[in-house]
Amino acid sequence: MSLPRRRLRDEAEGVTFDFAPMVDIVLLLLIFFFLTSNLGARQNVLPLDLPRASTTVQATPDIPIVTVHESGRLYLNGYVTNLEQLEKKLPALVKKSGGVVGVRADERGNYGTVVQVMDAVKKAGGERLALGTRSGDQ
Repeated sequence: MSLPRRRLRDEAEGVTFDFAPMVDIVLLLLIFFFLTSNLGARQNVLPLDLPRASTTVQATPDIPIVTVHESGRLYLNGYVTNLEQLEKKLPALVKKSGGVVGVRADERGNYGTVVQVMDAVKKAGGERLALGTRSGDQ
């Protein structure tokens, strides 16, 4: 009785590798990095008409930024918030930034809201305010 012989595969046939799952993973990683890398720029996305100033200085990126929209809506680092949430979140952020808080307010906005934000910063231990302006030539 003879056993059937197994035919050895030719080296040219070799093992095949399916690239489709790897391409899917790479595309998902690219999408993830595109979405997360854009988060740092969110604070300047809101359309504001900042007041003009003859002298301006670039703010440091590690300070918390409170934005007061023309409608009175508040944003903390680009995310919608209200005065109560702002008062809860600011103490930790103020401590981390060394007592400096940035305030960007639309020049057509309500001055009373800006004063409320300034009070919240003071209650949170803020020692200095960096007011957002635009240069006179813009």
